[in-house]
Amino acid sequence: MTDAPPDPRRWQMLPVVLSAIFMSLFDFFVVNVAAPSVRTELHATDVALELIVGGYAFAYASGLITGGRLGDLFGYRRLFVLGMGAFTVASVLCGVAASPGQLVAARLFQGFAAAAMVPQVLALITATFPGVERPKALSWFGVTVGVGSVAGQVLGGVLLDADLFGLGWRAIFLVNLPIGLVVIALASRWLPPAAAAKRPRLDPVGSVGVSLAVALVLVPLVLGRSEGWPVWTLVAPAVAVPVLIGTLAWERALHLRGGQPVIDPALFRNRHFSAGLAVNVAIMAFFGSFMFALTLVLQSGLRLSPLEAGLTFGPLGAAFAITSMLARGAVARYGARVITVGTLVSGTGLLTLLVEVSLSGASVSPLRMAVPMAVVGMGNGLIVPSLIGVVLTGVDPLRAGSAAGVLTTAQQFASALGVATLGELFFAVLGIRADRTGFLYALGWVLAVDLALVAVAAGLSTLLPTSGGGPRVTIPASRSGYEPELMTSDR
Repeated sequence: MTDAPPDPRRWQMLPVVLSAIFMSLFDFFVVNVAAPSVRTELHATDVALELIVGGYAFAYASGLITGGRLGDLFGYRRLFVLGMGAFTVASVLCGVAASPGQLVAARLFQGFAAAAMVPQVLALITATFPGVERPKALSWFGVTVGVGSVAGQVLGGVLLDADLFGLGWRAIFLVNLPIGLVVIALASRWLPPAAAAKRPRLDPVGSVGVSLAVALVLVPLVLGRSEGWPVWTLVAPAVAVPVLIGTLAWERALHLRGGQPVIDPALFRNRHFSAGLAVNVAIMAFFGSFMFALTLVLQSGLRLSPLEAGLTFGPLGAAFAITSMLARGAVARYGARVITVGTLVSGTGLLTLLVEVSLSGASVSPLRMAVPMAVVGMGNGLIVPSLIGVVLTGVDPLRAGSAAGVLTTAQQFASALGVATLGELFFAVLGIRADRTGFLYALGWVLAVDLALVAVAAGLSTLLPTSGGGPRVTIPASRSGYEPELMTSDR
């Protein structure tokens, strides 16, 4: 690593780059709060709502690893600024959308833009902060993940209730315009032009193959029920299997030729990595579907205003933020035991909420729901910021970048899968019984499946490294397979 002195602007830089994480997560979850308003104004169907939420996560996941490699090729500052600019434009397009189709298309664009800017955040932190300061900077990264995940619910409710300039739900997207412009101006001035010393090669076949395989599963899940499950919705998932097998074969051949596949086959021979990937998928599928279904219940079922629904999520957000700050020190000492405890805490919150909804029925109150929701937030605050670091402890440092890329990509795919799959379950159970009791009954089914996912994650977490001591691999500089030692700066 270069011996150049640390950039004196690094602490000024930190909130600028973390704004990308906050905005990307905010815009994933804020749509949950706006979903009933979007349905009413744009006459959006259930399918459209799932695509508006899940389509963003799918596009985001599809481009993450490629976005990281483009940053290595062209410089992290350049990709960050371009990605933030595209994200801002996409947000404006979302805000002026006149139909569900336009909004879905703009959300896909927004997801791809997020995939360009977000991978540069960890790269810039690792390249700019010296080793002694990096843990503190990364702890703020973890806090931002927690706060951004829930701020969409809380601040989204505030924006909808305020009805700025009579914009209604459109304000949740248009607010990104002034923020994006300020961030672009500050980033252009303060971010260092850091880039990887070793230039990577892109793997378009691998990127497209993985995305296509997932799309062949997700799209039928989203469209199948409304279309009456035509033949193509049954054929597409079957086609996904050979597409995925062919993609993995290509990745293996590329690896043997000395190339740089988006999925390193050697990773899956590591028990810790494979278990961590499965935990990742289970947790993010549960959390994405949990937030989606719960928001629909609070607004459409319990008839809360967007502000009231957002404030109901407030304790969850506060608990997530607090435990995510505490988790870093605990992981260093106890390893994956922290994640196991987190799954047990989240499971307790889910079970308590399920019992509350089942026993109270239509008389359930938002206040009584907020308590178990906070317990879920407490558990996820222990899990989400810690998971990648714990998994990477058992990974060869030379493959840590590739492993982090696969893990973070899997998180976003799992969120989209959770919304699509359990969203379909929610609407199928709800049927035409769109009253308070019907919404709560549909929520109960989603909570039961989410509880099963958390139980799977709890069991698999016992396969992760249990000791926090010894050599550790922290978050790598980028998501594309290049380590902090390879980072250079043009300063």
